[in-house]
Amino acid sequence: MSVLEEKEDGHQLAADVEALYGLAVDLWGADHLVLKGAKLGIMDLINSSDLGERVLGLEKIVFQNPTLDKVPGHKEIPQALDKIKEEISSQMARRITEDQIERMINEKIADRQDEYIQDIKRQVLAEQGGVENAATQEKLNKLEKMEMVSLGRSAMEKLRPQKIEEVIGQAQGVKSLLAKIVSPFPQHVILYGPPGVGKTTTARLALARAKEMGTSVFGPEAPFIEVDGNTLRWDPRDITNPLIGSVHDPIYQGAKRDLADSGVPEPKLGLVSEANGGVLFIDEIGEMDDLLLNKLLKVLEDKRVFFESSYYDPEDPAVPAYIKQIFETGVPADFILIGATTRSPGEISPAIRSRCAEVFFSPLTPEDIKAILAASVEKLQVQCEPEVIDIIAQFTIEGRKANNLLADAYSRALLRQVGVTEGNLTITTADVQEAIQSSRLTPYVLPKNREGGKIGAIAGLGVAGFLGSLIEIEAVAFPVKQDVEGREAAKKSSAQGKIRFNETAGSMAKDSVFNASSVFRLITGEDLGKYDVHINVVGGGNIDGPSAGVAFTLAVYSAVTGKKIRQDVAVTGEISLQGDVKPVGGIPEKLYGAMQAGMKTVLIPKDNEKDVPADLQGIQVIPVETIWQAMEYAVYQE
Repeated sequence: MSVLEEKEDGHQLAADVEALYGLAVDLWGADHLVLKGAKLGIMDLINSSDLGERVLGLEKIVFQNPTLDKVPGHKEIPQALDKIKEEISSQMARRITEDQIERMINEKIADRQDEYIQDIKRQVLAEQGGVENAATQEKLNKLEKMEMVSLGRSAMEKLRPQKIEEVIGQAQGVKSLLAKIVSPFPQHVILYGPPGVGKTTTARLALARAKEMGTSVFGPEAPFIEVDGNTLRWDPRDITNPLIGSVHDPIYQGAKRDLADSGVPEPKLGLVSEANGGVLFIDEIGEMDDLLLNKLLKVLEDKRVFFESSYYDPEDPAVPAYIKQIFETGVPADFILIGATTRSPGEISPAIRSRCAEVFFSPLTPEDIKAILAASVEKLQVQCEPEVIDIIAQFTIEGRKANNLLADAYSRALLRQVGVTEGNLTITTADVQEAIQSSRLTPYVLPKNREGGKIGAIAGLGVAGFLGSLIEIEAVAFPVKQDVEGREAAKKSSAQGKIRFNETAGSMAKDSVFNASSVFRLITGEDLGKYDVHINVVGGGNIDGPSAGVAFTLAVYSAVTGKKIRQDVAVTGEISLQGDVKPVGGIPEKLYGAMQAGMKTVLIPKDNEKDVPADLQGIQVIPVETIWQAMEYAVYQE
């Protein structure tokens, strides 16, 4: 570049700097600019004859940064001026936008001045007169006094597990639920199990544990929203829906007055929105209305709740911004659903089951009940006689019910030992017996002698819901014709015997009896028609299924041959005409029932071997494939 060109370039840069100073004066005003310059201590830079120093002063004013101290060189000045131009243009555009908004506000005020004046008048009147009077103030004082009264925690709150490690008897269920909650990809879950085994408590504690783990998606403030499915009902008018949410239209009672007066519908958010980012726990989810359940499934898919109202007008300026956003984009409802039920899986909607992982909680064993009671005694800080825990364990299989009985006995001990200091109170067997008699309870499992053998008597296994039980089956057999020659005469007779069986047992059980009669002939080669056989299910009841087939066969075999059956063995399995033992359902529950009844050994079908719980203890489980194998373990072969 020549000297002349450099001179012309310098003149152009100086002109640009003067122009930018002029824009700054237009933007902030000359007085304001001088004040800013004095405050920043840059008046010497502004008035300098050096172009670089003037540019530095302009930078400090425009960017309001007094720490800038580098004087740009001749080659750096154009780049500095470009940045200054960009900042000045941005601020001028902001000023123009602010002026436009201010004009619009003034226009709105002019258009709706009368309405605003009326609002102000109403506000002034409310402030002068107020809504309070002597009667309302008295009720407020009464309410505040009520808030100051507290009876403390109930016994159940004190005895409830506070950590997930305190949940007893549900090691597999707890582990399975935690695995599904702490994962970076958590799953919706349905918890199955009998009442009082800790489903609700475990769900609450599982979320608390998930918050502590780095792999979890739940934040520290993740909510746990709990509701009972029995209380949730479908409202076909959609006026109220505490689960999903609803819209209070202006004409309906319950809409806010300020919204109703302007004809604006008011959305009411439901529990699914309150649970956003956390867990929605629905106890007894199997009791929910099908239509409401379908609404819930839609929310699970969308992870949002959408509202509709014929009164909503998106062009209405009276609609608040939050209501407009609710109607146009919906409300977030991203949560993990945990449902609990005492129903069997077959009674739950297939639609909800397909979206949820399933976790099964086991019935509590007597040992589990004793462990729960021992922990509760420690929390209550009391002493108890050794028999107290054993007695309570005989009368319930529910942890909650066991704690209720203990709390009742604790209260009776307090009443009996007035003035005893904490830690010295003793719960006696008499206290527990009084509590049991007061509740009209009977032993859940009557103690039975399971030693030795009996002819024609065998223990089968049944299941109802999540609980297994012992089915006592007995059989007797008599020759068709008894005379002085006794059994030999009966063998020569052509008369046919009869098989009698409980009428209430059901058609499938009768089919099992007929199968047993054929298998008896297969085993012995002898025709059962030579005997009158009576088979009885002690206590009656309907046997829904073929799983007592093996038990019937062994009972008939013992009754006819006179061989004794071991009384500490229980059996389950369907019998085929070829003598094969076929698989049946409910194996975990049946094993639990056998343990409750004091059985030492259970015979199950070989094909059900995979259904035996891995952590099963205290009972021997023997898989069998044929009736001959079952006879080896169940019948004394002397």
